[in-house]
Amino acid sequence: MYVRARINEENVLLTKYALKSKREVWKTLAKINYFRSRAKDLAKASNEEQQVLFGKLQKMGLNTHSISDVLALKIENLLERRLPTVVYKKGLAATPQQARQLVVHKKVLIDGKAVNIPSYLVAVDEEAQITIKPAAKKPEAAPEAPKTEASA
Repeated sequence: MYVRARINEENVLLTKYALKSKREVWKTLAKINYFRSRAKDLAKASNEEQQVLFGKLQKMGLNTHSISDVLALKIENLLERRLPTVVYKKGLAATPQQARQLVVHKKVLIDGKAVNIPSYLVAVDEEAQITIKPAAKKPEAAPEAPKTEASA
């Protein structure tokens, strides 16, 4: 359904987080809704089962300690944990768009391994291991062979 406020909000998210299309917004929203539904299902479960969900979300960098925290998650919370956003926030790229380009072109390393998935959610313990691949040195130009004079 056409809703001007939703469209404007999605457009702001597209530019702020350098998303390729609104499909990425919708997928992230679906993931948030999944976490919310899991929290609702676990509301009546044992404390240990709830702690598993909270632990998983806390490793992803989401500040959740209770069911109400999970239900209060916003799409921005998850978008802040995406690899291009983390690269930009660390100052490894000048803009979010440049950060996304670095990721897509396999210039971003996590623990020495290239990651080229912009939707990759960075865990808290991986954040310190993010680096940019050093630029490859251009090979030096080979010296030109001496020209021989053609005798006629």
